[in-house]
Amino acid sequence: MAFSFKNMTIAATALACAVTFTAPAEAAEKTDFRIAWTIYAGWMPWPYAQEVGIVKKWADQYGIKITLVQVNDYVESVNQYTAGKFDGVTVANMDALTIPAAGGVDTTALLVGDYSNGNDGVVLKKAKSLKDIKGQKINLVELSVSHYLLARALDSVKLSEKDVKTVNTSDADIVGAAASPNVTAVVTWNPQLSEVLKNPEMTEVFDSSKIPGEIMDLTVVNSRTLKDNPKLGKALAGAWYETMALMTRNDEAGKAARAEMAKLSGTDLRGFESQLKTTFLYADPKAAAAFTRSPEAFKAMDLVRSFSFEHHLLGDGAQSKDAVGISFPGGKVLGDTNNVKLRFDDTYEQLAADGKL
Repeated sequence: MAFSFKNMTIAATALACAVTFTAPAEAAEKTDFRIAWTIYAGWMPWPYAQEVGIVKKWADQYGIKITLVQVNDYVESVNQYTAGKFDGVTVANMDALTIPAAGGVDTTALLVGDYSNGNDGVVLKKAKSLKDIKGQKINLVELSVSHYLLARALDSVKLSEKDVKTVNTSDADIVGAAASPNVTAVVTWNPQLSEVLKNPEMTEVFDSSKIPGEIMDLTVVNSRTLKDNPKLGKALAGAWYETMALMTRNDEAGKAARAEMAKLSGTDLRGFESQLKTTFLYADPKAAAAFTRSPEAFKAMDLVRSFSFEHHLLGDGAQSKDAVGISFPGGKVLGDTNNVKLRFDDTYEQLAADGKL
């Protein structure tokens, strides 16, 4: 999964966050919380859960109020979270690192919802092999997860970004660009990826299933807010896994839930289920907790932080990829232990797995 980033704004955004943005909730208990979300197959359980009352049920259980707010632009949603306008946000792992965490906002990955398992792809026109990409111009959203996927694809055939030229193209324009005679290669994500592949001249030569677990889709919350309000973590986890259990059922109730999620995302059931097929959902909290503390998650974030540093996404002052600390269960830390700003926490996933919410 990937979303729209403007070429010169990411590192600047992170730096600005450190200077001007403030975290929500100054070390205090609170009862009202706002979580921002944007349209993506792996995050559609949230608006559905709010619509049918599952979020309210779990919030009421803990005496709090949780409002899920749709933001039409993904980057804006992450920026607003970083600015303190929201207590949490749905975000890809790389962006959680390069925007709020790099900007100084201590952020906790409360729920690892899924990873892209084919939802992101490299597509060539009139070519059948990834090696044919050498020397081509690649239309993609620069400095996004699509850019990360391209780098990993190139590495797999012993090429580098020096062997191609990237052309920054917004997610809204990528399908139209792919149809242009002058465009020979694109990297994008669903649902745009599916649209691009409708052209018989286009061949997908690499996709995110080749790098399982590296492009994660998270629900994150402000770490201070979570520490002071553990009820928020419990309510969110409870609502999420109840919805997961419902949407993955192979009966009429499950189908109806998926159909409504499809409607909320602007597609039909067939289109939504097609996207789910290339989304590895951690519907079982036990599996989510196991992944959160796994060597695979640790390795994935090491790769992501390396890419982020190499592309100047950790801020102008970052002297190495260790500039921003990333913690994991069991006390494991990548980077600066005195500057941990992104935390992968299995606490609430495990509580759900143990039936203790």
